[in-house]
Amino acid sequence: MRGIARETGALIRSGALPVGTKLPPVRDLAFALGVSPATISQAWSELRRYKIIGGRGRNGAWVLADRFAARPERHLSGGNYGPGVLNLAIAEPDVALLPPLDVALARGARAEKLNSYERVRILPELEAAVRPSWPYDPGAFLATNGGYNAIYTLLHALVRHGAPVAIEDPTALRLLDILEDLDVPILPVECDREGPLPNSLARALQQRPAAFLFQPRVHSVTGACMSAARLEAVGDLLADTNVLIIEDDGIGDISDAPRISLGRRFPDRVIHILSYSKTHGPDLRLAVLSSSATIVEQIQSYRSFSAGWTSRILQAATAWLLQDGATAALVERAREIYRCRREHLRDELAKRSVEIDAGFGLSVFIPVALESYALVTLAARGIAVHAGAKFSAQQTSAIRVATSILRDEHVKHVADSIALAVDPTREGI
Repeated sequence: MRGIARETGALIRSGALPVGTKLPPVRDLAFALGVSPATISQAWSELRRYKIIGGRGRNGAWVLADRFAARPERHLSGGNYGPGVLNLAIAEPDVALLPPLDVALARGARAEKLNSYERVRILPELEAAVRPSWPYDPGAFLATNGGYNAIYTLLHALVRHGAPVAIEDPTALRLLDILEDLDVPILPVECDREGPLPNSLARALQQRPAAFLFQPRVHSVTGACMSAARLEAVGDLLADTNVLIIEDDGIGDISDAPRISLGRRFPDRVIHILSYSKTHGPDLRLAVLSSSATIVEQIQSYRSFSAGWTSRILQAATAWLLQDGATAALVERAREIYRCRREHLRDELAKRSVEIDAGFGLSVFIPVALESYALVTLAARGIAVHAGAKFSAQQTSAIRVATSILRDEHVKHVADSIALAVDPTREGI
């Protein structure tokens, strides 16, 4: 398989198989080479992972590019909207609501054993700062270079190549990019306002996934808050399996929803991740995960292929921020402002007969009749949003609208525009 993938890649790089070439049917090529069709399919899967070839099934495969480079297609497909566009496509924190980092970084620069090559999983002061509010008592903690870095690393460390992974649908586009880069079968688990639907999860578990990845606090796309009852129902379904349980809390304390976890029920196979990007700043590049000591050791071992540890400066800075009273007050203020912004948009849309759930996050997920029409309509009115398709492995009819940077002076224009965008038959406003 690797030889076929390597030689085909060489033909593509040399130009012998130019971009746009349709490759022979799998069965025909297998017969010509004297191998099984499964071997050819595996070779094509390897090339597909690097976006060198595309297509599958009855339509066959063709050459997409002549360079080997794994690219997060969903993440990189956002447009450069220009200076005059209100960009509500990215659910990012408002920089005006983030705490200043100067004092924290100065404290971080005095961290113990600074510049040592000794690999440190987590500084004692950071563990002491996160442990009191952690939703369960874990076996071990690990500091990572952000939430997505944690998920990327643990999936590579713990999930074998080709093993299915169940994941909420919709979900964060970066998570889908990561799973597609791993070239694993994605098993979508449908959700409602309380979290993953038990019936949908049960169907996914029948395919024996290696892991189930979900957001137990606030859904980063829809803003839905998982209920305690739904968490227990999900736990009941997972109880008789050996599925790895990955809990991703990317919203953090800018939401007033309580922190919940299945870690108290399954401490040996839950990995709980909390990112500090939304609350304390993306440039901290810091998240903390917890799990059993065995799993943390496996993840840390894989990290030895790259950085090996997270900057002591950033760990110590985050520890100081988490214990600073003024920073806590800023986070509480940001939480209230984010709530007011999403509820303001909800109320203005209701006046225009568009009912949505404001949720608890930095964005809202709005059903539309046709995604392409909604995107063009909003773009024509100077507003950029994301199509629901970016957050799903299935067909969607929705848009994701960031509310985190939506100021009061823009809300009525945005509400007018969304009201036009949700339905092509709607009369102009």
